[in-house]
Amino acid sequence: MPEFTSAGLGAWTEPHPFAVTAERLAQYAEATNDPIEAHRAGEVAAPVFAIAPVFQTLGPAVFGVAPLELVPRLVHGEHDFHFHRAIRPGDELSSRSRPVGVVSREKGTTVVVHSETRDAAGELVNEQWMTAYFRGVDGGRTDGEPAPPHAFDDDGDPLGTVTTRIDDDQTFRYGPAAGDPMPIHLDADFARAVGLPGIIVHGMCTLAFASWAVLTRFADDDVTRLARLAVRFAKPVLPGAEITTAVHAGGAFQTTAGDDLVLKDGLAVLR
Repeated sequence: MPEFTSAGLGAWTEPHPFAVTAERLAQYAEATNDPIEAHRAGEVAAPVFAIAPVFQTLGPAVFGVAPLELVPRLVHGEHDFHFHRAIRPGDELSSRSRPVGVVSREKGTTVVVHSETRDAAGELVNEQWMTAYFRGVDGGRTDGEPAPPHAFDDDGDPLGTVTTRIDDDQTFRYGPAAGDPMPIHLDADFARAVGLPGIIVHGMCTLAFASWAVLTRFADDDVTRLARLAVRFAKPVLPGAEITTAVHAGGAFQTTAGDDLVLKDGLAVLR
């Protein structure tokens, strides 16, 4: 089995530039069925749009630690956004990423990547921690730093729920809007070849649905109030599924599709 390495931990990728336009922000909102008017008009970015500027840097960071031949075993395990300010049209952003930790277990190995996005003045716009999970791979080492914790710890009744439906063509709209061309979301034959039931919805698309559920119910549609958004991707969602996001005290949330928990250990921190 190919071995992981600790030598790349802490090494930043090359910065990736990203010019923000109102059209791109509106496209992302439409691709995630976002009902918030300011997002759909391209006046301000929906929170999960923050993945788009960093996306090109994540792969080089992950495979600075993991063997490249393990690409087919890679799934998105967790994601954690820390927002310093909202993204707006006209922003000239620069993003970079670095692997900060690797944890090996018998059933799989995780690589934690820390990303940062800055504006033209060098001010920090957001930070992100992405956990990549390699299914069925014992990487042979544990080293570095874990991602910040965000475990779900509320067993009481939710403060509110939002139920909505994933469209049949959702992945084909989301992929271009987010800049994510991964074939498991677009090619049914490829998805089945790697052990999936068919095309699955991007995890970040499902999280985008959950984010606007939080903002519409608890933040008066104001994305600038969202300081943190973290989640663990528990199960894939299929196009056409009906999903329900339940928000608990303290911003803990989870999302279900039927009887399946698809987003777990969710945390939305509002200012």
